[in-house]
Amino acid sequence: MSDLIVIVYPTEARAEEMRQKIISLQKEYLIEIGDAAIAVMHEDGKVKLNQLLNTTALGAASGSFWGLLIGAIFLMPVFGAALGAASGALGGALTDYGVNDGFMKELAGSLQPGHAALFVLVSKMTGDKVLEALKGTGGTVLKTSLDHTREQALRDALAGTSSTAPEAGASTPVG
Repeated sequence: MSDLIVIVYPTEARAEEMRQKIISLQKEYLIEIGDAAIAVMHEDGKVKLNQLLNTTALGAASGSFWGLLIGAIFLMPVFGAALGAASGALGGALTDYGVNDGFMKELAGSLQPGHAALFVLVSKMTGDKVLEALKGTGGTVLKTSLDHTREQALRDALAGTSSTAPEAGASTPVG
């Protein structure tokens, strides 16, 4: 089972910087994430989602490949590729991967204009090393599915204060 962590930052650029930091921690095998999306509240009151994976483009590419292949069999490769790309894009647009889009938009609706929320779906992590890497980076924890002790350790790490939670130093799978 995965845990959801939502951290608010004053700008979209800062949220993106932190997402890249978490992705670099994943490359070091310190954390395993299922999704990392950013929701931004614009001045006009609209929420924009910045997904890690563009399912529409991925669906279109996959659909055009399969459409081209099937079209080649029936001697209509251009028509097959176009039909495959269209159906793949539609399927990709309807696919919701990771954190639910509706949930992200609803939660981000409470943000101040210009602020951004980083949504991270964590499968497992090496707690002490991840918290050390995030120490003093700022941000405000808006919502988590962590237990109270681990949530407080995360809040302390973001604020740059020392944590007294013993679980924060353990290497534990989240799920």
